[in-house]
Amino acid sequence: MPPFVVPLFISHQGCPHRCLFCDQQAISGRSGELSAETVKVTIGSWLGRPRRDPAAPVQVAFYGGSFTGLPLARQRELLAACHSFLEAGTVQEIRLSTRPDYVGPETGSFLKQHGVGIVELGIQSMTPAVLLASHRGHSADDVQRAFGHLRKAGLRIGAQLMPGLPGETTSSLLASARQVAHLKPDFVRLYPTVVLEGSELDRLRRAGAYQPLSLNRAVALCGRLKKLFDLHSIKVVRMGLQPTEELARKVTAGPYHPAFGELVGARLFFLETRRHLAAAGPGGRARLAIAPADRSLFQGQRNNNLRRLDELGLLQRLELVIDPDQPRHCLTASPLSQYKRLKVIKRSVCGPVLTGANTKRNTCQGHTGVEASLLPAGRALGERDK
Repeated sequence: MPPFVVPLFISHQGCPHRCLFCDQQAISGRSGELSAETVKVTIGSWLGRPRRDPAAPVQVAFYGGSFTGLPLARQRELLAACHSFLEAGTVQEIRLSTRPDYVGPETGSFLKQHGVGIVELGIQSMTPAVLLASHRGHSADDVQRAFGHLRKAGLRIGAQLMPGLPGETTSSLLASARQVAHLKPDFVRLYPTVVLEGSELDRLRRAGAYQPLSLNRAVALCGRLKKLFDLHSIKVVRMGLQPTEELARKVTAGPYHPAFGELVGARLFFLETRRHLAAAGPGGRARLAIAPADRSLFQGQRNNNLRRLDELGLLQRLELVIDPDQPRHCLTASPLSQYKRLKVIKRSVCGPVLTGANTKRNTCQGHTGVEASLLPAGRALGERDK
């Protein structure tokens, strides 16, 4: 189950580099130095908040800077402030992020001893020219070494990539993703490059030396990356920066959207639906099943997917089943002959809705439908695509 996260911010601390795109205060919405006492007070405060799932593990997460770039005594001070909560069992683990070149042979064991379970690496790209143009200050070799050190200590590893950096092409982006997938991170975050006011990237854009990705292009590229990582059974846990008021004010250009991940998910559902209908042949019908929680993604923002399917003459060839046993982010298509026990009871904005044995009532966009639970499990979106 997803953890209950207690956020702590060390904005830009531990990182002497000023990357071309960076403004950690805008990204995190925080500034100033974090004290050990503030760590304790913040954790205590968050533990007193109501939780959606009281059984969810509690994770303390340090955001914003390169944690292992801090002086060792400072790292020890901040981590020690979490120890009483770890010992009491009210906090289960600590997560932090850092640069690949700030992970040495002893880093993993030090972090492990102090309760850290997950380290996220700001990889951004594996292409040397892109890293150089972005003023990252680390190399692809640093990434590989960091993975080795952290794996040896038994830590889980997250990988962060930034599509749309200067000098990047579609080919180099996909090559970077394949290299990262080969390293087998436990999860990935995709942060399309946005231009922040006052950053060097903003200066280059204004001078005409940098062109950020459009929103549609960023959505398409992140869809391809998600499919690639799905193929390698690597979970993409986030796409797009966490929206904050400060970030929204500071973005001057680029593919910023507060629901960027939903845009990518909706696109993947649209493409997969269109593929199944094409496979049914001219005039052929397809019966597709989705999880109840995926209905809004299937429809797309403001029903955009449904409108596009209708414009292509495909919507009336679709029969949709809302299946409570279906895994999230999956689309199942099976021959209509497998559904003799089901019958269409009402055509709604989501297409025909089916009913059969072991079903329950449901409402979709004001249209009464029925959820069916007779379908086999399907494959994840993108499983077929490399």
